[in-house]
Amino acid sequence: MKIIFRLIAFLLFLVFFGFALKNTDEVVLHLFWNAQTKSPLILLLLAFFILGAVLGVLAMTTTLMRYRREATRQKNLLAQQLKAMESAAQARLQTPFADSVIQQAGL
Repeated sequence: MKIIFRLIAFLLFLVFFGFALKNTDEVVLHLFWNAQTKSPLILLLLAFFILGAVLGVLAMTTTLMRYRREATRQKNLLAQQLKAMESAAQARLQTPFADSVIQQAGL
């Protein structure tokens, strides 16, 4: 399975590398206030891809932190409930004192 994954990764690398070699033409990127920059097309595509990935990760950060906080809260709640169940089970296993049985019976 690992060999198949590496073979597919290598083939994808070759496809993208060939794409990069085919797109080396210089393009002009027109920015605001009549600013311009010339660079190869593949560099601009790579830069915008990386920028999009970084912005996507930043956009997910707040949601991820909220989920982690909720998971931690649920773990703590589960630990408290397990501790309470364990103490209740221990209390059921203990034999009552003789005086408490007499008091419960009303004698």
